[in-house]
Amino acid sequence: MIFLIHINASAIEKVLLFGDSLMSGYGLSQDDHLSLVLEDKFLQDGFDIDFINASVSGDTSSGGLNRAEWSLSEDEIDLVILGLGANDMLRGIQPNVTEKNLGQIIQIAKDKDIKVILAGMIAPKSHGFIYKKKFDSIFPKLSKKFEIPLIPFLLEGVALDPNLNQQDGIHPNKKGVIIISDTIKKSIIDNFY
Repeated sequence: MIFLIHINASAIEKVLLFGDSLMSGYGLSQDDHLSLVLEDKFLQDGFDIDFINASVSGDTSSGGLNRAEWSLSEDEIDLVILGLGANDMLRGIQPNVTEKNLGQIIQIAKDKDIKVILAGMIAPKSHGFIYKKKFDSIFPKLSKKFEIPLIPFLLEGVALDPNLNQQDGIHPNKKGVIIISDTIKKSIIDNFY
């Protein structure tokens, strides 16, 4: 028996990756940038989706907020993958500031009828338990408040694995990007198809 699954192929046609160096392709050849890897993966499955790399290395949530209105004004964006916060954490920015900035970015997207998937981060224990607890809770709280899908940890399965990161131990290498792209792809399919 053959089952035909009908997929609404026009549900998502243009996706904006709005993050920092973890999504921008830092240290990688152009072909290994997350946007191109995602585009290829979806194309192999019969989806014609444009992935736009609007990520900026070193960006904080406040930097993202400063460029959000402009970046999210590009024509016909259906979905934004919001992946900011790691640099806030590295700089010890107060979690309530990060949460406020991310909330404003999400609101800008919603006001433009753009769907959002929030890509979460997790603080290391080196920042102290209180900071870690406050920082780690930002993403689930925003997901619940704005009723948007959450990827609990963008670097799940990649962080701290030397085989999946560049020599700095922070930025994903080619293999790491493939795992991150699988995580994002699963979230898009699960939530919008």
